Amino acid sequence: MKNKILLAVSAATIVTLSGCTTIADMAGADSQTLNMAATQGFNKTVEEARGNRTLDTSSSTYRRINAVFVRLIPYADQMNQTGEKFDWKLAVLKSGTVNAYVAPGGKVVFYTGIVDKLKLTDAEIAAIMGHEMTHALEEHSKNKIGADALTGLAIGIGKSYVGEGLGEMGSAALDLGGQVGVGLPYSRNLESKADHGGLMMMSRAGYDPKAAISLWEKMAKQDGAGGSSFLSTHPSNSKRIDDMRKNLPAAQAVYKPR
Repeated sequence: MKNKILLAVSAATIVTLSGCTTIADMAGADSQTLNMAATQGFNKTVEEARGNRTLDTSSSTYRRINAVFVRLIPYADQMNQTGEKFDWKLAVLKSGTVNAYVAPGGKVVFYTGIVDKLKLTDAEIAAIMGHEMTHALEEHSKNKIGADALTGLAIGIGKSYVGEGLGEMGSAALDLGGQVGVGLPYSRNLESKADHGGLMMMSRAGYDPKAAISLWEKMAKQDGAGGSSFLSTHPSNSKRIDDMRKNLPAAQAVYKPR
C-alpha cells in the first residue's frame, strides 16, 4: 500500500507544465477571452471606486504612480509576445491596502497604501509595476489555469490507479503531493519570473535596478520574519532579495539613468 501511495503521489508530481497554456485554451481561457473578462472586471472596479469616492485621479501619489506607468508602457509593449495588443489602463485606489496587481490585457490597479505606507521611491514603484506587468505579459493567469487543470487531472489519475484502498490518509497524501509537487512550486516559479522580468523592464526604462532590492527589504520589514516559502505561492522575502542580487549585473548592463 505504501508503494502504491508513493507511486500515486509521483503521478501527481511528474506532470509536465509545457502544455499549460494549451490546457487553458481548451478550458475556454484563451488570451482574448481572458483579456475581455479582465476589462469588464476592471471597468466595474473603476465604476465602484468612482461611486464610493475611492478612485484617486489627482493626488501626488496618483501622479507619481501614473508617471511610472506611462514611462514603463513602451518597454512593456516590447515584451508583449501574446499575440494580443494590450490596452493599458491604470486605476489608483485610495486605500491603506499594501497591494497592486495587473489583470490580463494590461489593466493595472494600485492601492495608495503600498506607496504611502512603505514610503516608496519612484524606482521602487517601478519595481512593483514592472513585476505586475510581467505577470500579465507572460500570461501567468492563463498558465496558472492550465497548471491547476493539469494538477487536478494528475491527482484524479493517481486516485483512480490506486482505487478505493487508498484510504483517507493516502488520499490526503496524494492531494498534498499534487499541491506541493505541481501547484505551489509552479506559482512560486511564476513569481520569480515576474521578479526577473520586472527588474529588466524597470532598468530599461531608466530606473535604478537596486531599488528592487530596497523594495523587498521594505516588504520584509512590513511582513515580519517572512517565514518559510515551502507552502507559499510566493518566494520568501530573503530568497527574493538573494535572487535580485544575482540578477543585478544583467539589469545594470541595460540600465541607463535618466
